[in-house]
Amino acid sequence: MTEYENLREEPLKSKIREDYFSSFKYTQLGNIDFVIAIRDVDNGQRSLWDESERLKSILWAEAKQGDRRDIYESFVQLILTIGKEKTYEKQLPPKYIGAFDAAKFAFIEYHDIQEIFFRNDFNWNAAPSNHDTKEFKTLYGLCKKILEENSILFYYEQQSKELKEFIRLNFKSEKEVSEKISVTKNNFTFVFIKWREKVMPQIAVDWEKSKKAGIISADFFLADLLSSGDESLKENLYVVLKKTKYELAKKIDELGFESVSTVGFKDRQKAYKEFWSIYERPPKEEYWDYIINRRDLLVPQDIRERRGSFFTPQIWVEKSQAYIAAVLGETWQDEYYIWDCCAGTGNLLNGLANYDNVWASTLDKQDVDVMKDRIAGGWRMAEDHVFQFDFLNDDFSSCPEELREILNDEQKRKRLVIYINPPYAEAGNKKTIVDKSGNKISVSNTSAVWEKNKDEFGLGIRELYVQFLIRIYDELRGCVIAQFSKLKIFEGSAFVKFRNYFKAELKRCFLVPAKTFDNVTGEFPIGFFIWNTQPSFEQKDSVVERVETTVSSQKVISTGSMTAEISADVFDDNGNFLQQKILSTEKKEAITKWISQFDVKSKVDVIGYTGNTGPDFQHNSFLYISSKQIILPSGSVNNETKYSITKNNLIPICIYIAARLSVPATWLNDRDQFLFPNDDWQSDKEFQADCIAFTLFHGQNRITSEQGDNQWIPFTREQVGCKKSFKSHFMSDFLAGKIQVQQNSSLFEGGERQGGRAVSFSKEAQDVYDAGLALWKYYHSKSGAKANASFYDIRKYFQGQKNGKMNAASDDSEYTALIGDLRSKQKTLAKKIAPKVYEYGFLR
Repeated sequence: MTEYENLREEPLKSKIREDYFSSFKYTQLGNIDFVIAIRDVDNGQRSLWDESERLKSILWAEAKQGDRRDIYESFVQLILTIGKEKTYEKQLPPKYIGAFDAAKFAFIEYHDIQEIFFRNDFNWNAAPSNHDTKEFKTLYGLCKKILEENSILFYYEQQSKELKEFIRLNFKSEKEVSEKISVTKNNFTFVFIKWREKVMPQIAVDWEKSKKAGIISADFFLADLLSSGDESLKENLYVVLKKTKYELAKKIDELGFESVSTVGFKDRQKAYKEFWSIYERPPKEEYWDYIINRRDLLVPQDIRERRGSFFTPQIWVEKSQAYIAAVLGETWQDEYYIWDCCAGTGNLLNGLANYDNVWASTLDKQDVDVMKDRIAGGWRMAEDHVFQFDFLNDDFSSCPEELREILNDEQKRKRLVIYINPPYAEAGNKKTIVDKSGNKISVSNTSAVWEKNKDEFGLGIRELYVQFLIRIYDELRGCVIAQFSKLKIFEGSAFVKFRNYFKAELKRCFLVPAKTFDNVTGEFPIGFFIWNTQPSFEQKDSVVERVETTVSSQKVISTGSMTAEISADVFDDNGNFLQQKILSTEKKEAITKWISQFDVKSKVDVIGYTGNTGPDFQHNSFLYISSKQIILPSGSVNNETKYSITKNNLIPICIYIAARLSVPATWLNDRDQFLFPNDDWQSDKEFQADCIAFTLFHGQNRITSEQGDNQWIPFTREQVGCKKSFKSHFMSDFLAGKIQVQQNSSLFEGGERQGGRAVSFSKEAQDVYDAGLALWKYYHSKSGAKANASFYDIRKYFQGQKNGKMNAASDDSEYTALIGDLRSKQKTLAKKIAPKVYEYGFLR
């Protein structure tokens, strides 16, 4: 088959398609580069549904050029691609997945590998094309036996006819497709996701209360799916469908349903009937037991969050154990007991040496089963040390006897390490459920720890990992806590009460990007912290130096409450040391209090408005300069336009804007607070001038002449070549030193002029000013230019707007070059300002 052997990957895919799949639709799906599909028949109603429900994939495959490829490696790359992109949640899964090269083509039914995508102990963030990563090798080990036993392999040269016959028998053509979409063990998870979107909201259930009783939305879906004539066919389900209502198959009290044992619909089954007009039910009877037994695959994300189903990458597992050794000593595993009380499937415990001293518990029975399967497969963990336990609700008396002895003995507890990566679910996050009043409800307020402590700790206790810390500190005092978590407890205002209570001493910590953790999104840091909860504690100083260059000597300052300050090691995605960062609980006033000193309360001579937004990087997007105040329906002023800007507070306002916007937001500074600075900025005239230049030409300067006179033109009419007079000369006069201000810290050298201006710009600020001047000149060379146009107006003129938002680019190449130059100069100026932001204490 030389015609295949010499082809590169793209021509190979085209030739294989032509030779074997010519009667089917060929397409691409995300990074799955070979997709064979048929378009479902449109019965007139189906056009209302998503394209993903109308395009029926038959095959997702991975292609490789050459004829010497390991076909199983190709399968694993495809599985990693599907898992990373969660394609199975967005698209009907196919009957088969496949892998091929220039010599051979292999198939395996999708359901044979489906369970892999729902594992809690695997990191799907690895690059699928990199076959050398730990993740790829781990997945290869998990899949190889399945692939060997279940895949079907054809060689083109010897088995071309057999391959074509296989395709003919197993791949339905478009003419053969049924009017409804069949539900199979391949696609039932996808159908469930769509059911949750369309049917679930119309079922009259208090879902939070039903989850307490162990009944979840999946149980109602199974009642629907395994039914005929609107009646469930299996009576042993948790929930069964009876015509227009559901009946609960087991007695449950106080669920909040319409009646004690039945549940109806809010819309008289309208959404239910529309949905099931598309999908065929019941599935083939041969699939029933499989679908029921894999109810765990239908557990919603919010419950997975509640259970702490967050995979800890092996790189951080190894590093965390090195840090524990730096605190407790190299022989710590022989000298201490270890309990992971939110173990998931136990991956945090990988690499430990003495499993006789290790216990693992988890909320989810499925995870317990996985751990016991691992033990049966050779994991050296003691089976009796693995148990189901709800740490935030259950009494310790239900723990194994040997562990209970440790928990109840004060001296033994001093040798106990609670080693955990607890859940990160939070009340009020974007994923929480909203009740009828619009208030967000979180899973975190359902625990016994919450009920016991909610009044004492306020909003801080809404974080699940904080609930873990509270119970450990309250009931297991004396142990060592070694835990992963977010950083809110150090600086967040909602955690003041917690910090006053939690008097543990922080011994060591490191910070890593959150995105390296499975199921965690966002640009923020996750830290690993080792806490001493004993009144006195001796650290093993013999290993304070870096362990394999990973653990630094860290300076710690302690107070009567939680550790006040520590320098944390920072690592990048690959575990490379970057720097150290100070974490502090020391209370300092926020920048919002500092800027409030300059609120002039003026109604006259106002040149603009700005706001007093939250003092952290997350609120910087709400910080801007506006021509008008925003008045709320209540009559109060929107906080984003709270402060009037006049000649007397222009300088501190510009410093406020520049200090907050000159330092780029990163995953590491995500939780950092902007602070009340020291007074050194007052004598730094160059810093003040830099901040003015930065603010004048920043994209969040939204002054517009459409809302009144533009007081922010930093040039004269002659400088920009405007043929009409400006309505205001305020800003150019201000820069020229012609306007008297009532402020001691003026940046102007009285009367001395340079280039027509009295302000002394640094080179970087002058470069920004000159780039801005070039932009203004080009604008005023246009016939439609308006004399009083602001920086915002000029950008709008060239870039245009869509739906009230500035377009990202312009068709005018000269403008694009000029604005690009200005932005480049602005970035250089920002880099000059940033060090002084730290020096003057605006940031710690």
